[in-house]
Amino acid sequence: MRLLTYNIHKGIGGRDRLYRLERIIEVIESQNPDLICLQEVDRDVLRSRHDDQPKLLAELLGVADSFFQMNVKLKSGGYGNLILSRWPIVERHSISLRLWVKKPRGAQLVRVETPEGQLQLVNWHLGLAELERGWQTRHLLNHHLFREYPDLPTLLVGDTNDWRNALIRSVMTPAGFEQITHPASRFRSFPAWFPMGSLDKVFHRGLTDIRAAHVIRTAQSRVASDHLPLVIDFHLGSDRPEV
Repeated sequence: MRLLTYNIHKGIGGRDRLYRLERIIEVIESQNPDLICLQEVDRDVLRSRHDDQPKLLAELLGVADSFFQMNVKLKSGGYGNLILSRWPIVERHSISLRLWVKKPRGAQLVRVETPEGQLQLVNWHLGLAELERGWQTRHLLNHHLFREYPDLPTLLVGDTNDWRNALIRSVMTPAGFEQITHPASRFRSFPAWFPMGSLDKVFHRGLTDIRAAHVIRTAQSRVASDHLPLVIDFHLGSDRPEV
Protein backbone atom coordinates (compact mmCIF):
# COMPACT_ATOMS: atom_id res chain seq x y z
CA MET A 1 0.00 0.00 0.00
CA ARG A 2 1.18 3.50 -0.76
CA LEU A 3 0.45 6.76 1.09
CA LEU A 4 1.36 10.22 -0.15
CA THR A 5 1.35 13.33 2.05
CA TYR A 6 1.71 16.76 0.47
CA ASN A 7 1.26 20.41 1.40
CA ILE A 8 0.01 21.66 -1.97
CA HIS A 9 0.17 25.40 -1.13
CA LYS A 10 -3.31 25.92 -2.66
CA GLY A 11 -1.95 24.78 -6.02
CA ILE A 12 0.31 27.84 -6.21
CA GLY A 13 3.94 27.34 -7.20
CA GLY A 14 6.48 28.14 -4.53
CA ARG A 15 8.73 30.23 -6.78
CA ASP A 16 6.70 31.30 -9.80
CA ARG A 17 3.57 32.03 -7.70
CA LEU A 18 1.35 30.72 -10.50
CA TYR A 19 -1.86 28.87 -9.76
CA ARG A 20 -1.59 25.58 -11.62
CA LEU A 21 -3.57 22.81 -9.90
CA GLU A 22 -2.79 20.53 -12.85
CA ARG A 23 0.86 20.43 -11.74
CA ILE A 24 -0.19 19.12 -8.33
CA ILE A 25 -2.35 16.47 -9.98
CA GLU A 26 0.50 15.38 -12.24
CA VAL A 27 2.87 15.03 -9.28
CA ILE A 28 0.34 12.93 -7.35
CA GLU A 29 -0.61 10.77 -10.33
CA SER A 30 3.03 9.97 -11.03
CA GLN A 31 3.21 8.17 -7.67
CA ASN A 32 -0.05 6.19 -7.95
CA PRO A 33 -0.87 6.40 -4.21
CA ASP A 34 -3.72 4.55 -2.50
CA LEU A 35 -4.08 7.13 0.28
CA ILE A 36 -3.51 10.85 -0.23
CA CYS A 37 -3.22 13.35 2.64
CA LEU A 38 -3.09 16.98 1.55
CA GLN A 39 -2.72 20.24 3.42
CA GLU A 40 -3.53 23.84 2.34
CA VAL A 41 -6.35 22.88 -0.01
CA ASP A 42 -8.57 25.77 -1.16
CA ARG A 43 -12.32 25.89 -1.64
CA ASP A 44 -13.98 28.94 -3.25
CA VAL A 45 -11.01 31.30 -2.83
CA LEU A 46 -10.17 34.13 -5.26
CA ARG A 47 -6.45 33.25 -5.55
CA SER A 48 -7.38 29.78 -6.85
CA ARG A 49 -10.14 31.01 -9.20
CA HIS A 50 -12.86 30.03 -6.70
CA ASP A 51 -12.20 26.39 -7.60
CA ASP A 52 -13.64 23.68 -5.39
CA GLN A 53 -10.28 21.96 -5.05
CA PRO A 54 -11.50 19.06 -2.86
CA LYS A 55 -14.09 18.16 -5.49
CA LEU A 56 -11.72 18.65 -8.43
CA LEU A 57 -8.94 16.60 -6.86
CA ALA A 58 -11.30 13.77 -5.94
CA GLU A 59 -12.78 13.67 -9.44
CA LEU A 60 -9.56 14.05 -11.42
CA LEU A 61 -7.62 11.57 -9.30
CA GLY A 62 -10.47 9.06 -9.48
CA VAL A 63 -10.61 8.13 -5.79
CA ALA A 64 -13.36 6.11 -4.15
CA ASP A 65 -13.79 8.32 -1.07
CA SER A 66 -12.76 11.75 0.18
CA PHE A 67 -12.99 13.94 3.28
CA PHE A 68 -12.32 17.69 3.50
CA GLN A 69 -11.73 19.73 6.65
CA MET A 70 -11.84 23.52 6.35
CA ASN A 71 -9.67 25.13 9.02
CA VAL A 72 -9.09 28.73 7.88
CA LYS A 73 -12.12 30.71 6.71
CA LEU A 74 -11.59 33.74 4.48
CA LYS A 75 -13.95 36.43 3.16
CA SER A 76 -14.77 34.00 0.39
CA GLY A 77 -14.23 30.32 1.07
CA GLY A 78 -11.20 29.03 2.93
CA TYR A 79 -8.66 26.26 3.09
CA GLY A 80 -7.75 23.17 5.07
CA ASN A 81 -6.90 19.47 4.93
CA LEU A 82 -8.06 16.80 2.50
CA ILE A 83 -7.92 13.00 2.58
CA LEU A 84 -8.45 11.04 -0.63
CA SER A 85 -8.71 7.26 -0.52
CA ARG A 86 -8.83 4.39 -2.95
CA TRP A 87 -10.83 2.52 -0.29
CA PRO A 88 -13.89 3.35 1.85
CA ILE A 89 -13.51 5.70 4.79
CA VAL A 90 -15.69 4.03 7.41
CA GLU A 91 -15.37 6.68 10.12
CA ARG A 92 -14.31 10.32 9.89
CA HIS A 93 -13.82 13.17 12.35
CA SER A 94 -12.50 16.74 12.29
CA ILE A 95 -10.56 17.75 15.40
CA SER A 96 -9.72 21.39 16.04
CA LEU A 97 -6.10 22.09 16.99
CA ARG A 98 -6.55 25.82 17.44
CA LEU A 99 -4.74 27.30 20.41
CA TRP A 100 -6.03 30.63 21.72
CA VAL A 101 -5.58 33.41 19.16
CA LYS A 102 -3.30 31.43 16.85
CA LYS A 103 -4.27 30.64 13.26
CA PRO A 104 -6.87 27.85 13.17
CA ARG A 105 -5.31 24.43 12.68
CA GLY A 106 -6.88 21.00 12.47
CA ALA A 107 -6.47 17.26 12.25
CA GLN A 108 -8.53 14.77 10.29
CA LEU A 109 -9.03 11.42 11.98
CA VAL A 110 -10.34 8.55 9.87
CA ARG A 111 -10.59 4.78 9.79
CA VAL A 112 -10.00 3.33 6.34
CA GLU A 113 -11.12 -0.14 5.26
CA THR A 114 -8.05 -1.29 3.34
CA PRO A 115 -7.65 -4.72 1.68
CA GLU A 116 -5.38 -5.65 4.59
CA GLY A 117 -7.72 -4.51 7.37
CA GLN A 118 -8.60 -1.24 9.04
CA LEU A 119 -6.09 1.58 9.39
CA GLN A 120 -6.40 4.63 11.64
CA LEU A 121 -5.07 7.66 9.80
CA VAL A 122 -4.48 11.25 10.93
CA ASN A 123 -3.82 14.08 8.48
CA TRP A 124 -2.76 17.26 10.24
CA HIS A 125 -1.13 20.67 9.79
CA LEU A 126 0.54 22.01 12.92
CA GLY A 127 1.38 25.53 14.03
CA LEU A 128 4.50 27.66 13.66
CA ALA A 129 5.51 27.84 17.35
CA GLU A 130 7.12 24.93 19.19
CA LEU A 131 4.95 25.28 22.30
CA GLU A 132 1.88 25.43 20.09
CA ARG A 133 2.89 22.23 18.25
CA GLY A 134 3.49 20.42 21.53
CA TRP A 135 0.04 21.37 22.79
CA GLN A 136 -1.60 20.41 19.49
CA THR A 137 0.06 16.99 19.43
CA ARG A 138 -0.84 16.19 23.04
CA HIS A 139 -4.39 17.41 22.46
CA LEU A 140 -4.78 15.04 19.50
CA LEU A 141 -3.20 12.04 21.21
CA ASN A 142 -5.36 12.51 24.31
CA HIS A 143 -8.58 13.15 22.39
CA HIS A 144 -11.27 10.60 23.15
CA LEU A 145 -11.91 9.99 19.44
CA PHE A 146 -8.25 9.20 18.80
CA ARG A 147 -8.08 6.88 21.81
CA GLU A 148 -11.17 4.91 20.79
CA TYR A 149 -9.20 2.31 18.80
CA PRO A 150 -5.83 2.00 20.57
CA ASP A 151 -4.95 -1.34 18.96
CA LEU A 152 -5.45 -0.32 15.34
CA PRO A 153 -2.36 0.32 13.20
CA THR A 154 -2.04 4.10 13.11
CA LEU A 155 -0.34 6.66 10.87
CA LEU A 156 0.01 10.38 11.66
CA VAL A 157 1.10 12.37 8.62
CA GLY A 158 1.32 15.92 7.37
CA ASP A 159 3.08 19.26 7.64
CA THR A 160 4.32 19.56 11.23
CA ASN A 161 6.36 22.77 10.84
CA ASP A 162 8.78 20.98 13.21
CA TRP A 163 12.13 22.41 12.07
CA ARG A 164 14.07 21.08 15.08
CA ASN A 165 12.58 17.57 14.94
CA ALA A 166 11.46 18.00 18.53
CA LEU A 167 8.10 16.22 18.49
CA ILE A 168 9.54 12.72 18.34
CA ARG A 169 11.52 13.23 21.54
CA SER A 170 9.06 15.29 23.53
CA VAL A 171 5.71 13.73 22.65
CA MET A 172 5.63 10.94 20.10
CA THR A 173 8.11 8.43 21.57
CA PRO A 174 6.52 8.61 25.05
CA ALA A 175 3.17 7.88 23.36
CA GLY A 176 4.55 4.76 21.67
CA PHE A 177 5.06 6.22 18.18
CA GLU A 178 8.03 5.84 15.86
CA GLN A 179 9.08 8.29 13.18
CA ILE A 180 9.30 6.81 9.68
CA THR A 181 10.81 9.98 8.20
CA HIS A 182 14.13 9.61 10.01
CA PRO A 183 16.89 10.76 9.86
CA ALA A 184 15.71 14.26 9.06
CA SER A 185 18.58 14.80 6.62
CA ARG A 186 17.01 12.25 4.24
CA PHE A 187 13.56 13.84 4.33
CA ARG A 188 14.07 17.52 3.66
CA SER A 189 10.93 18.77 1.96
CA PHE A 190 10.85 22.56 2.35
CA PRO A 191 11.31 24.80 0.45
CA ALA A 192 10.69 22.65 -2.61
CA TRP A 193 13.26 24.34 -4.85
CA PHE A 194 16.09 24.02 -2.27
CA PRO A 195 14.95 21.75 0.60
CA MET A 196 16.48 22.59 3.96
CA GLY A 197 13.81 21.55 6.49
CA SER A 198 12.19 18.18 7.18
CA LEU A 199 8.78 19.67 7.98
CA ASP A 200 6.58 16.96 6.45
CA LYS A 201 6.72 13.93 8.72
CA VAL A 202 5.17 10.50 9.17
CA PHE A 203 4.77 8.77 12.53
CA HIS A 204 3.39 5.30 13.12
CA ARG A 205 2.26 2.95 15.84
CA GLY A 206 1.53 -0.71 15.24
CA LEU A 207 2.84 -1.07 11.68
CA THR A 208 5.19 -4.02 11.29
CA ASP A 209 6.03 -3.85 7.57
CA ILE A 210 7.28 -0.49 6.30
CA ARG A 211 8.82 -1.08 2.87
CA ALA A 212 10.07 2.36 1.80
CA ALA A 213 9.84 6.08 2.49
CA HIS A 214 11.15 8.91 0.37
CA VAL A 215 10.67 12.51 -0.73
CA ILE A 216 9.57 13.05 -4.35
CA ARG A 217 12.23 15.21 -5.99
CA THR A 218 11.33 15.78 -9.63
CA ALA A 219 11.38 18.78 -11.93
CA GLN A 220 7.60 19.05 -11.58
CA SER A 221 7.47 18.66 -7.79
CA ARG A 222 10.08 21.40 -7.35
CA VAL A 223 7.77 23.99 -8.96
CA ALA A 224 4.23 22.74 -8.20
CA SER A 225 4.19 23.79 -4.52
CA ASP A 226 6.50 25.22 -1.85
CA HIS A 227 6.73 21.73 -0.27
CA LEU A 228 7.84 18.42 -1.73
CA PRO A 229 5.57 15.39 -1.26
CA LEU A 230 6.44 12.32 0.78
CA VAL A 231 5.59 8.73 -0.17
CA ILE A 232 5.40 5.78 2.24
CA ASP A 233 5.07 2.14 1.13
CA PHE A 234 3.82 -0.18 3.86
CA HIS A 235 1.71 -3.17 4.85
CA LEU A 236 -0.35 -3.57 7.98
CA GLY A 237 1.21 -6.90 8.94
CA SER A 238 -0.42 -10.18 9.88
CA ASP A 239 -1.44 -9.48 13.48
CA ARG A 240 -4.33 -7.10 12.85
CA PRO A 241 -7.03 -6.51 15.49
CA GLU A 242 -10.66 -7.17 14.67
CA VAL A 243 -12.96 -4.12 14.76
